[in-house]
Amino acid sequence: MTPPSPATPVIEPADTPGRYRVTFLWEAASADERAVVLINTVTDRDRHAGDITGHVMTPLPGTGLLHLTYELDADLRASYQILPCTTLPGTDRDSWLKARRAALPDPRNPRTVPSSPDRHPSSLLELPQAPPQPYRDARPGVPQGRVTEAGVAGRRVWVHTPPEHGTGPYPVVVLLDGEMWAGRIGPTVDNLIADGHLPPAVVLMPDSVDRSTRHRELACHEPFVRFLAGELLPWAEREWQASADPGLTVIAGQSFGGLTASYAAFVAPERFGNVLSQSGSYWWSEADPEWLTGRYARAPRLPVRFHVEAGALEWMLVRENRRFAHTLAAQGYEVSFTEYNGGHDPACWLGGLATGLTTLAAGWL
Repeated sequence: MTPPSPATPVIEPADTPGRYRVTFLWEAASADERAVVLINTVTDRDRHAGDITGHVMTPLPGTGLLHLTYELDADLRASYQILPCTTLPGTDRDSWLKARRAALPDPRNPRTVPSSPDRHPSSLLELPQAPPQPYRDARPGVPQGRVTEAGVAGRRVWVHTPPEHGTGPYPVVVLLDGEMWAGRIGPTVDNLIADGHLPPAVVLMPDSVDRSTRHRELACHEPFVRFLAGELLPWAEREWQASADPGLTVIAGQSFGGLTASYAAFVAPERFGNVLSQSGSYWWSEADPEWLTGRYARAPRLPVRFHVEAGALEWMLVRENRRFAHTLAAQGYEVSFTEYNGGHDPACWLGGLATGLTTLAAGWL
């Protein structure tokens, strides 16, 4: 079905230099329906403060539409959803999780962003000065790799192999939260290979199983790292000609996945020589804040390289990411740090994966 016109959001220059007016529209299903705009991190910050009234859409006179206009920075990229409702959701954590599961993509915007399995897709907002993401989408004529689903020690794993998969050995990327990336990372990897920024590589994407398992395993959980290093990587060597060289191995993750990628290199540097961390949860844990940063600060330097990125809008962890990268640099690690105008957001992470892989693979070519 073709999305109704006009396409949204409507983006117009604001009177303030470096800012744009961004208008969202929603066609209410009934006279008493309301709607809330959920912009990644932007709305979340106000939810944490206990007041989302600034994100509630209002009737547009003379139409059957609801609308809401923001003034936003010209370089912002964010995912968003719209929550139709008759009663506004509460701002407590449980109410907000329920609201996020009910929120919908914008039917007037065909561009979507990967979401977790228990949520509807999000829509993509990109303002004119947002950093380019040239490797994000499939390109005509670029050879495509293949994604295969397999099982390793009872866990689902998706494997992306390069277009001309032969004898290897191939550099290997372990990308955590595989269920989110298995259907989305292929074009990025294929484009990087085609443009000569990444040699043909095998990408392993283990499933996080479920929310409770993820919270346990991606919080500096050594048995999970031992699974990755002792079972997943040897399996990939046998089945997919993946390299056993830690210098040709990247472990990548987002949020708790970024924390775990850095922890995996700390525990098993003999298997993981490169870390790509996006919006890493380096605040962990509550009992010992920034636990992993402290461990790196006190330990001898390991043979590991890092690419760390975080969003400037991530009030809950951007300072901790800065400190983690600074600690690594002070310890003599090779580390690059990127900060973008965005939030805790797959819309940003997809482009950041390309940047991180390009940076870490620069010496492989």
